[in-house]
Amino acid sequence: MNKKGGYKKGVAIFDFILRLAAIVTALAAAASMGTSDETLPFFTQFFQFQASYDDLPTFQFFVIAMAIVAGYLVLSLPFSIVAIVRPHAAGPRLLLLILDTVALTLNTAAGAAAAAIVYLAHNGNASANWLAICQQFGDFCQKVSGSVVASFITVVILVFLVVLSALALGRH
Repeated sequence: MNKKGGYKKGVAIFDFILRLAAIVTALAAAASMGTSDETLPFFTQFFQFQASYDDLPTFQFFVIAMAIVAGYLVLSLPFSIVAIVRPHAAGPRLLLLILDTVALTLNTAAGAAAAAIVYLAHNGNASANWLAICQQFGDFCQKVSGSVVASFITVVILVFLVVLSALALGRH
């Protein structure tokens, strides 16, 4: 095996490991957001305040988008394995580059939208008369904040995957 082939195989193995890490963070983000809810009793058990991810369409979009990104990453593993076995094949690498860019875009959109809502939950907006709810719904806010952080970790991993694929293709 020549030196160039070894480099490409090493890049392909690192690509596979990064995909596994991205699957974990994307699933963690979706699962954490999808299970976030908190109920506060108010005077009696019949009158309660509740906060749940499905109360906000932005959080629903976040869960769906992160699940799609995680599903794509799982389905991309065989192509990543092909890139390990055949390090000089440009087709699978180009396909992964294009689809990783689409997944990165979807992930960034979902994370940014959810981050805006989490910011409002923490700080409110006095001019719009929106109150911060995190003083009352602390556990809910912690879970959704953690989900947003996990989604941005996935964004960073996907950026590395796109750059890695572009560099591998550039060496052809």
